[in-house]
Amino acid sequence: MPPAPLVLVPGAGGDGRYFDRVVPLLGDAVAVDLPPDAADFNDYVAAVAEVLPDEPAVLVGQSMGAFTVALVAERFPTRAVVLLAPMVPAPGDTAGSWWERTGHAGAVEEAATARGLDPAAILPGPGFDPHVAFFHDLPPDVLAELLALEERGQSAAVFDAEFPLRAWPDVPTRVLAGRDDRFFPLPFVQRLARERLGVEAEVVPGGHLAALSHPGEVARALLA
Repeated sequence: MPPAPLVLVPGAGGDGRYFDRVVPLLGDAVAVDLPPDAADFNDYVAAVAEVLPDEPAVLVGQSMGAFTVALVAERFPTRAVVLLAPMVPAPGDTAGSWWERTGHAGAVEEAATARGLDPAAILPGPGFDPHVAFFHDLPPDVLAELLALEERGQSAAVFDAEFPLRAWPDVPTRVLAGRDDRFFPLPFVQRLARERLGVEAEVVPGGHLAALSHPGEVARALLA
């Protein structure tokens, strides 16, 4: 069977440029920009639908992109889904309620303490520091380019939209978890993959932005 085209969906912020270092390594692949003024996940699905190829694709969802690719896979022919450092949704979740329902804060506090880090710098809130949570493993040149980009913005309304599916779509699904992810610690993602999808997460090097810090390893994992 020939390789399927890949459609890559970013997380919060909706910026397809997150995948700029990975796309050239994948062959037939496109990254999606999500609308910053979306009313709900249906607007994200519509944006992905505009770039879907004629044949079933592999959908890649990073972080909050897991919500979107699940809905796309339910509505359009899909070869497979790959979730990268994902917010694995369950029925009834919203992107706003997911954090408490999954025990995210406790997982971060445990992992951060074990690493000698301040959990407040990683958890969403007034003490959050993206350099600690997200940028810690980015090469200096990549970080400089990232900080120079104009942010696309993120619709607050999407965080209140309930995940409508009663079950995960019936398509082959893989989970890639960052070995050094501080925002979604490895044991946390491994637990969600088992509990919510019944799969074992595969480990890739890097933190939450592994596609920027380790594009070669992420590309190889996506093509596996």
